[in-house]
Amino acid sequence: MKKSLALGWPIVAGIVLISLTMRSPLTSVGPLIGLIRESLGLSNTGAGLLTTLPILAFAILSPFAPLLARRFGAERTILYALVLLMAGIAIRSASATASLFAGTVLLGLAIAVCNVLIPSLVKRNFPRQLGLMTGVYSLSMNLCGAIASGVSVPLARNLGFGWNGALAVWGALALLAALFWLPQVRTSTAASGTASATGAAAQRSLWRSPLAWMVTIFMGTQSLLFYVLIAWLPEIMINRGLGEDSAGWMLSLFQTAALPVSFVVPIVAGRMKNQRLLVVLTAILLFSGLAGLYFGGNAFLSLWTILLGIGGGFAFSLAMIFLSLRTRDAHEAAALSGMSQSVGYLLAATGPILFGLFHDLTASWSLPLLLLFAIGALMFVSGLGASRNRTV
Repeated sequence: MKKSLALGWPIVAGIVLISLTMRSPLTSVGPLIGLIRESLGLSNTGAGLLTTLPILAFAILSPFAPLLARRFGAERTILYALVLLMAGIAIRSASATASLFAGTVLLGLAIAVCNVLIPSLVKRNFPRQLGLMTGVYSLSMNLCGAIASGVSVPLARNLGFGWNGALAVWGALALLAALFWLPQVRTSTAASGTASATGAAAQRSLWRSPLAWMVTIFMGTQSLLFYVLIAWLPEIMINRGLGEDSAGWMLSLFQTAALPVSFVVPIVAGRMKNQRLLVVLTAILLFSGLAGLYFGGNAFLSLWTILLGIGGGFAFSLAMIFLSLRTRDAHEAAALSGMSQSVGYLLAATGPILFGLFHDLTASWSLPLLLLFAIGALMFVSGLGASRNRTV
């Protein structure tokens, strides 16, 4: 089914609303880590685990999301995921350690389904506007993620919501997305669930494709860098002498800096024969930001944060557009999305908890930051491989 943007505006609007829910439940946690740790008595390692659990959920469920879509249809599967997301947010917001972690797992599973199926829907419905539509949902994700980081501490402290109330408010956005998506379920057929044999064969063959593995490693390393910074950048800033509010807004700045490029980069990438130049620019930006954070003083913290944000925006946008550019149809896009997000997020899941563990062991951020340089190098090499003008 091929639609122009004008004819497919309800799907475009639905994808935008769903994208708004795919980062805010995660990015709202980082600025509140201190409050959560103090309230529940968590260690730095436990706090890192709180950020790692959704990523593990991504890794576990991502390979099965294409199977669910072929069984129930992509639109219906996404609706079920939004309902599960609301439940996870509600359970996580209860003031208990067990519910905090249980709800985090549930919302991670829900977001995993949306992560995998949105690129497939774009490939199926807007094959001629891949760059534009990838830019639209990338921008939506980053925009709401940045807002969530910035308002979490004010909601918790200034408005008296507490950390659990500040996390709970994002359930309203998931409810709005579900209500808006409901007509898509009613009008859709099982088109996304057909050709199951073709889709299953595509998913099996990907595991033998070097190009698919390059896309997967690039996805994993950029995710690892992002989730480590989401989890620990506020704590690094507080260690540098910033207050909690300022540290939260610095995290918001990190994500806001990614907004323009998260929209523009997929459009530019879609018009290029290969994307190697964009991969090189990504590496330069990220390494410059990390070097400034490691060696620089407090006077230029905002600059280093902006460079990291722009570099992260480049990396995320490229990871998303690779899922469409390196595949021939929606079934392959869903299969590659499932593989790359499963293995990629399994790799990324090691980041926040190891980052917190190394900080606990060394009482310093130096060794954890050096780890990010190594991860950035691996991302650069895999990005060069994933940017080749081929399909899996």
